[in-house]
Amino acid sequence: MEWVEITASTVDEATKRALDQLGVDKNDAEITVVEEPTKGLFGRVKGEARVRARVRPVEPRAKRSRGGRTKSKNGPREGGRGQGENRGQGEKKSSEQRTGGQKGRNGGGAASKERTDRGPKQGGGGAGAREEETMAEGVSLEDQGAAAKEFLEGLLESMDLSGSIEVRLLDDETVEIAVDGDGLGMLVGPKGSTLTAIQDVTRTVVQGKFPSKTDRILVDVARYRERRSAALSRFTAEVASEVIDAAEERSLEPMSPADRKVVHDAAGQIEGVTTRSEGEEPSRYVVIVPAS
Repeated sequence: MEWVEITASTVDEATKRALDQLGVDKNDAEITVVEEPTKGLFGRVKGEARVRARVRPVEPRAKRSRGGRTKSKNGPREGGRGQGENRGQGEKKSSEQRTGGQKGRNGGGAASKERTDRGPKQGGGGAGAREEETMAEGVSLEDQGAAAKEFLEGLLESMDLSGSIEVRLLDDETVEIAVDGDGLGMLVGPKGSTLTAIQDVTRTVVQGKFPSKTDRILVDVARYRERRSAALSRFTAEVASEVIDAAEERSLEPMSPADRKVVHDAAGQIEGVTTRSEGEEPSRYVVIVPAS
């Protein structure tokens, strides 16, 4: 994912603005403090805070193809390297056992103790842990999308609703599960509140199936997010035009992090304005400001 760089009077404010632009919680972001304000004479603060942030993968992953295979410079699959390491450990263990046998004949119980101490380290959980991590890194977006789709199909059935469900790969780390059909308004709720809850539950279910590695999972119902994003972009353009004409900043109503991100992104495409976020959740809002 691309990095965003934000400046503000404090590190906390710069971090909040970066999270607004990314549209994610702090736990789902990777944040680096590039520069901090410094205290000058008589405690006066000099300079600004600057942070860089991006949407953080749940854990660092090796590069993989869309099919889920892990790429490796030393072999076609991560799993292949693990098998080579296991064979190397077996050979090393055999060598140590032969050496230990010789030491046992020459030196008695010390060699036997050394062989006993090393045994659990060689044959313990290391190989299993490597295999588990290899399998986790091999989890593809398609696998995660399929798990999310299965859960949503069960949800529709339990509520006696019908609709089509499509899995869309938006980028290398984001998958959207789009549910479409008639009479699905109850799954959206006021201002998308029910949809947000369904998305959170869907993410939890998928993370339960693949606890080590999951990507960003979005859920849309009846094209609500798509239509709201388009409407917010048009609204942002109208407000930005008014801000430019009047040369005065304008505060918008409180919005969710996802909606604020749409506004930040839309305003970022308009020359003559910048944006910032103010307030605390759930009353945090965007301010559109004339560019200086």
